[in-house]
Amino acid sequence: MRYTCLTCGKEHEEWPAISFNAPYPYTCLSEMDQKNIAELSSDFCVIRHEEQTDRFARAVLRQTVNDHCDDLEYGVWVSLSEKSFDDYYDHFDDQNYEATYFGYLCTLIPEYDDTNSIKTKVVLSAGGSRPEVVPHHGQGEHPFLHDYFNGISKAQAEQRIRYAMGED
Repeated sequence: MRYTCLTCGKEHEEWPAISFNAPYPYTCLSEMDQKNIAELSSDFCVIRHEEQTDRFARAVLRQTVNDHCDDLEYGVWVSLSEKSFDDYYDHFDDQNYEATYFGYLCTLIPEYDDTNSIKTKVVLSAGGSRPEVVPHHGQGEHPFLHDYFNGISKAQAEQRIRYAMGED
């Protein structure tokens, strides 16, 4: 599968990650609230409501593709507790730091019903890459969880990439 990268404009053969620029709760804010109560960077987002502060981090979720040698990667957002967020933020540039946090998926993946608030483990590994998201087992019969734990086909993965790139 060949595609033209929307960021660099070059043609690539490997699969792109399907990424989301902001956590779902940020996208629900008015433009005024995005400017006044939220801070968004490429890796972190904080929303300061009157009654609470929500904290989010960007992470990677890998979905197994059963009939292909590559996995499908999603650039997703997870919510973290204040303690976990601060720990990750404080160690963001530490290439050797490892940690595991509890989080909730805060990205709506278009192919599925509501994927917001799926319970996850957020694993920060040495090497400086974004944390990996691993959904928890035992959260019911959600189609996303079924596909995560059982894998999808190459055709499904390529259809999702085309959709994310605006080709379908």
